[in-house]
Amino acid sequence: MKFALRHAIPLLLLGSLLLTTLLYWTGLHGGFVFDDFPNVVDNGAVQPTSASVASLARAAMSSPSSELKRPVASLSFALNYLTTGMDPFGFKLTNLFIHLANGLLVYMLVARLLALARGRAFARGDKYIAVATSALWLLLPINLTAVLYVVQRMESLANLCVLAGLVGYLGGRWRQLQGKRGHVQAMASVILFTAVGMMVKETAIMLPMYALVLEFTVVRYGRQSDGARTPVPIFAFFGVFLLLPGVIGLVWLMPKVLDPHAWITKNFDLRTRLLSECRIVTDYIRWIVLPTASDLSFYHDDYVPSKTLFHPWTTAASLLCLLGLSAAAWLSRRRAPVFACGIGLYMASNLLTGTLLPLELIYEHRNYFPSLGILLAIVPWLCAVARPGGGPGILPLARRAMLVGMALLYASQTYATARAWGDPLALSRELAWRGPESPRAQYELGRMYIIYSKYDPSSPFTKLAYAPLERSALLPGSSILPEQALVFMNSRMKLPLKQAWWDSMITKLRARPASVQDDSSLLALATCAQNNCDIPQQPMMQAFDAAMSHPNHSARLAGGYGDYAWNVLDDRKLALSLTQQASELEPREPVYHVTLARMYIEDGDASSARKEIARLRSLNVAGSLKVDIDQLDAQVAGREKGPAESSSR
Repeated sequence: MKFALRHAIPLLLLGSLLLTTLLYWTGLHGGFVFDDFPNVVDNGAVQPTSASVASLARAAMSSPSSELKRPVASLSFALNYLTTGMDPFGFKLTNLFIHLANGLLVYMLVARLLALARGRAFARGDKYIAVATSALWLLLPINLTAVLYVVQRMESLANLCVLAGLVGYLGGRWRQLQGKRGHVQAMASVILFTAVGMMVKETAIMLPMYALVLEFTVVRYGRQSDGARTPVPIFAFFGVFLLLPGVIGLVWLMPKVLDPHAWITKNFDLRTRLLSECRIVTDYIRWIVLPTASDLSFYHDDYVPSKTLFHPWTTAASLLCLLGLSAAAWLSRRRAPVFACGIGLYMASNLLTGTLLPLELIYEHRNYFPSLGILLAIVPWLCAVARPGGGPGILPLARRAMLVGMALLYASQTYATARAWGDPLALSRELAWRGPESPRAQYELGRMYIIYSKYDPSSPFTKLAYAPLERSALLPGSSILPEQALVFMNSRMKLPLKQAWWDSMITKLRARPASVQDDSSLLALATCAQNNCDIPQQPMMQAFDAAMSHPNHSARLAGGYGDYAWNVLDDRKLALSLTQQASELEPREPVYHVTLARMYIEDGDASSARKEIARLRSLNVAGSLKVDIDQLDAQVAGREKGPAESSSR
């Protein structure tokens, strides 16, 4: 009996990890989706031929997702490729291991929180609560995309650093409360893991804020500290590493978010974003606690932003809900510090992605860490303890029944969704069913039918592709992705192109600034035209010109048009002008300087080519551009040598 009790916690923890693995296993066999392609599949830098320092440095600095490049995440993709090739299974299996590791860290974090709150070192009851919290968090359906969506390793790996940093912080503060020297460990843990986490994804910058929430809930008001004052070094630490950077960040950020051009490609502005996020952050709570399939539809581009506080009325109601939760957390911080901590972590974790930044409104993976806060607020209450001298009573039994019901709900939904993720066509059909008004979901279904058709006009999948793509093109807020797919498909199959597709595409591009998806669509068609697709030049140029007619267009769009002008239109003057424009818009992006240098070499302008090579040398971090620079130097030398030999003869 004693043996069983002693090993109950490890066995329960191991069981939750095994159950999570079983539920996710079928989903590991699926393919790459959405942003996996620019970050992994189409990113040659994360597919190195060897593990040399130069190739790994190039991989680390190759992410198109952020100006900070997220080098640790990109490097992990490169290491995955070196180990397992481009098989999605290997990438997703790595994501699953990261998720399981995070589950262990959640257990450690919750156990430490409860120990501080109750003033005792890791009691068995607290460990059971920590196991339950960890198990539910591992099974949460809203966390699925952080596992099976390869590129969202950025989210899960960044939060590995966040969780490790918080565990280290609590460990140091526990030692300090016992009269030992622990404040150095606490502060160093936050600093170190924030620095590493930010090289995975910028959201890790919130780690000091989370540590502050822990400090002024369970650390300060738990029974272990019994209301003791926070030491001066800890106060100074938060002042230097949280308050000061926060003020500097706001001063730097405000002019950008107040600039109307920052929102020009969105269907919302700063005011409507803040109003809408009140509804979204409130909805997230329901999606975490009682999710439904329609809630977790992956694509949320059909979401209608709030126009005013009462349009829709749920905006005001959601704001009141968030204010009420915040007030409850503040008022209960002494009596129920764990509940206050959970709500505080949830609110704090939405400060970055749910307020000022001009990001997309909704993404499920943003709840990977916030979901822990919600569970921390409710699971200890659901894990009702027995009454002194008696059984658990009716109400505690009801709570435990709710806990079991939640576990069954999460497990069943995660398994059902993971099964769909295990087959690309099944996933596309499932998400199109979940999001009937989502342009992106309908487009992805049509695109998947095209892939399955293998560009065979007689394939039954070819006929199936038209309906969802044409439906997607007509839905409000649709990009030009569906029109691009229709043109691409028929061009590859040598089928007629409808003028209506081109008209719809050009009308959309003239009506609003091109989005990232619009840029990608035009570049895909330009690439297709260079590879013997039968795409007419006139409407293609009209589409590019319509996209370029707006101010503040992207460097990527200019560079893609320049590439098309050089290789298809044979208009070298236009190509040089557009590529120069791209290099000026993003002067630290090496690809434009490489392209310009090659163009100058082809035109016999060795002097201009050497200027671009010099710029590349200034961007050559850890030898990441050495191969390109050496090739360009050789080409310039070859061009200069040729005329010299001719003149000597």
